[in-house]
Amino acid sequence: MMVDVVDKLVALYERSPVLVAAYDGFDRLRYANEAFRSAYFIEAGEEPFWPDLMRRNFEARRGTVIRGDNFDEWLISTQSRRGKIEFRAFETDLMDGRWLWMTESVQSDGWMLCVASDITNLRAEDRVVRQDRDSALKAALTDELTGVANRRFVMARIAEMQNNANVQDAGPGCVAVIDLDNFKYINDAYGHPAGDLILRDFARRIHGQLRRFDCFGRIGGEEFALVLPNTSIEQGELILERMLAVVRLSRPLPGHPDFSYTFSAGIAAVETGEDAAGICGRADRALYAAKLAGRNRVMRDGSGLLRVATGT
Repeated sequence: MMVDVVDKLVALYERSPVLVAAYDGFDRLRYANEAFRSAYFIEAGEEPFWPDLMRRNFEARRGTVIRGDNFDEWLISTQSRRGKIEFRAFETDLMDGRWLWMTESVQSDGWMLCVASDITNLRAEDRVVRQDRDSALKAALTDELTGVANRRFVMARIAEMQNNANVQDAGPGCVAVIDLDNFKYINDAYGHPAGDLILRDFARRIHGQLRRFDCFGRIGGEEFALVLPNTSIEQGELILERMLAVVRLSRPLPGHPDFSYTFSAGIAAVETGEDAAGICGRADRALYAAKLAGRNRVMRDGSGLLRVATGT
């Protein structure tokens, strides 16, 4: 009976002018109806990852309109918001002149349903007003230097994760506070432009290690935060250790091939009844302990006992 219903739904979606697609928690396309495949140039049965799909359409000058010439900067900024909340609605335009109203509905396991309707016939002057509104909202939630989420967006995701844990008895989650090591010395020795380059390099490298439902953002100066929903503190540690290994290999300064940098991080797990300030405070204290222990490491908060994970 259930199989028959699913088959009927798929058949209905295939004939619908509404664009419908489903992505898994790794942002890989698992289903797209004919209208969606046509708009984004996807072959029947093809299952590309969303970033790969967007990149190939950008290079072919088709699909979504991406303003600007730097695709990677656009990708980081867009992925900082994509799939991070349970429901999101926004407008987007296609290279063929169509204008779409897109919604994203996200489950706790990361699966996401995308549904888009053609709103091209709406008045052009109204569209410009909405574009300006959406651009202002994006700017209000994005760190201008690095393109990742800013403090406001990150804190909202922490509060949302905490509320889900308190109300819905959701799976575990973690928050990490990350600080670049000896950043003042780097600025003094190499100059503030070099410091800005390192901040952008760090944001790009960490962003490349994220799952779609993770949230990463800059919360001030050389300090960043990482929100890991549905993740145990042990898993969170492993994720941070992998990130630390990636950052250690970076050589971001032209003319200084031997220059490298590291970070320190403190991580804390969600506790029932705790607010966002509480978990951030525990992660921040773990970060402070990591600094005292010698930097270039991850340290876990746990019932007053901090365990060092050197990553070596």
